[in-house]
Amino acid sequence: MNTALWIGQVLLAAIFALSGVLKSTMSRQRMLETGQTGAAAYPLPVVRFTAICELFAVVGLILPVLLGIAPALTGWAAAGLAVVMLGAMAMHGRLAIVQHKPAEWRNVGVNALILAVCLFVAIGRL
Repeated sequence: MNTALWIGQVLLAAIFALSGVLKSTMSRQRMLETGQTGAAAYPLPVVRFTAICELFAVVGLILPVLLGIAPALTGWAAAGLAVVMLGAMAMHGRLAIVQHKPAEWRNVGVNALILAVCLFVAIGRL
């Protein structure tokens, strides 16, 4: 079980490290060009704040368990990212329904998969 949890943690850390770096450094227009449609739904400071939170969560996914210092923080980091994924699913679903963008349903599915991994790690580490 520990190995599966580590695989989930590393996978989540890679996904959210990339997401956090891109959202904290790219312009809104560049984010939209690269397919990050959620950037259009929120003010840029909110997108940047979310990106910074994602980067802090990446640290929380790996270091506490790796160092053996407050390992429950890893579960809480995964739980926090689960909340981010719920928000992302809601936003992409809203884009799909309200703005009639059926391609957004693919993003909802990807968010649901990431949410499942977040919940697996959160439950496994708490």
